Amino acid sequence: MEEPVRPWPADGVALPRVDLRAVPAPPVDVAAPSSPGRGAGEPLDPAGVCPAEGDPPKTHAAEWEKRYRRTVIASDLVAACLVIALSAFVIDRLAPHDMHAFGTAFAILCALPVSRAWSPRVLGEGPEEYRTLGRALITAAVLVAFGGLLFGALEVQPWVFFVVPAVALVLFPQRYVLRQILHRRRRRGLCLLPVMAAGSAETVADLIKRTRTEAHVGWRVEAVCTSTGTGEIEGVPVVGRLEELSRHVRRGGYRVVAITGDQYWNPERLQRLAWDLEGTSSEMVVAPVLMEVAGPRLNVSGVLGMPLLRVTAPAFTGGRRLVKEVVDRCGAALLLALFSPVLLAIAVAVKAGDRGPVIYRQRRIGKDGEAFTMLKFRTMVVNAHLIRNDLETANEGAGPLFKMKKDPRVTKVGGLLRRYSLDELPQLFNVVAGRMSLVGPRPPLPEETATYAPAARRRLLVKPGLTGLWQVSGRSDLSWDESIRLDLRYVEDWSLALDLVILWKTFRAVLAGQGAY
Repeated sequence: MEEPVRPWPADGVALPRVDLRAVPAPPVDVAAPSSPGRGAGEPLDPAGVCPAEGDPPKTHAAEWEKRYRRTVIASDLVAACLVIALSAFVIDRLAPHDMHAFGTAFAILCALPVSRAWSPRVLGEGPEEYRTLGRALITAAVLVAFGGLLFGALEVQPWVFFVVPAVALVLFPQRYVLRQILHRRRRRGLCLLPVMAAGSAETVADLIKRTRTEAHVGWRVEAVCTSTGTGEIEGVPVVGRLEELSRHVRRGGYRVVAITGDQYWNPERLQRLAWDLEGTSSEMVVAPVLMEVAGPRLNVSGVLGMPLLRVTAPAFTGGRRLVKEVVDRCGAALLLALFSPVLLAIAVAVKAGDRGPVIYRQRRIGKDGEAFTMLKFRTMVVNAHLIRNDLETANEGAGPLFKMKKDPRVTKVGGLLRRYSLDELPQLFNVVAGRMSLVGPRPPLPEETATYAPAARRRLLVKPGLTGLWQVSGRSDLSWDESIRLDLRYVEDWSLALDLVILWKTFRAVLAGQGAY
């Protein structure tokens, strides 16, 4: 049966206006108790009344978010202008009509907001902040070069290749300092975004634990919705059922809505929830529950109108691995040259301690299961392995590892070397020889690999590292399962950017001396 054709309104007759904010509008139970969440730390309504259906959402940015964003913008502009002014004095001697300086400043001023380098979504939120800042400065350099070609100012090369990189050398550390200040406040329970979690009790509990152990992320789960809608999880109250989620979010003013695994969720319900949250400042985050992969291997694309999450295979060969190999060997050789006086001083101190050998050699398992000899400064008494059997009952190590916080076999010099990881400097020779990398999984012992499960053997797909995620995440304080998980995460999500982040964090971990014994 054909559908009847509806008559089109006559000329001059206005079409009815549809308010999209009210489609669909979830009902609000005014009599229900208010949820414990707050919109960025502030009450939703001064009178304590929940918003009625169709009312505009009341979730706004907290005052600390506004202040932090203003601070970032001001510091970026001041630093960029100072670098450009100094460059103008050095390059052009502050000519009255220095269009190079004005053009560079204009390019940076345009590129930063266009590249979303000041977006609240990225400020203080992981490596994305640095990626957007890098894209903005690359865009600025291209604009300066294009402007020089367009206006015939071919002498812009110093501004493209020296001034813009100089601005980057100032902005990146400046952003890092601001983030450290923000992270310290977050560890004290300040500057946190209120989060509503929705899913099964198990996945929500895991999310709550992670947000508490990694407070620098800036999330605080304040309420939960589950299929049962009652009780509490890890001390966080369950305020309702999953089908009531959008109502509680609008009333509670949560900044993040974290969707974790549960059979309730399907594409239709997730889409409906996204519609219900439109117009609010709540960000919906969906956890991929099928596999724990992140980083550059994940890409979202649309095929036949369907959003698909593409997972590319991990790269163990190719151009990026070749770059890593070159950087490893050249970087290790450079570090050996720089630290040669330190190496000599440590060797003299170890030898003078008990006249024993300076270098301790140990068999470790490398890439593809091949054994190699790893070098370290000796930190224990001679024949320490013969005393180990008497200390088995005092073992504090994780899994098959033997560790003691106060090992009587460690010499005085060795204790100092271990605290600051100076005993591992000879491993730079292993890196130059191509048996290890600067960054990678922890080099395992042969007896460890004999007990590996099939998944854990994926650690052997890449070279072991002088440092890695285990080094910057707790070192000897990690459990065996956690150290395995971190190594597998590195293998699966490896990138050059991740290596740079780990190297940077290693210096902080070594200086702090945490988890080293």
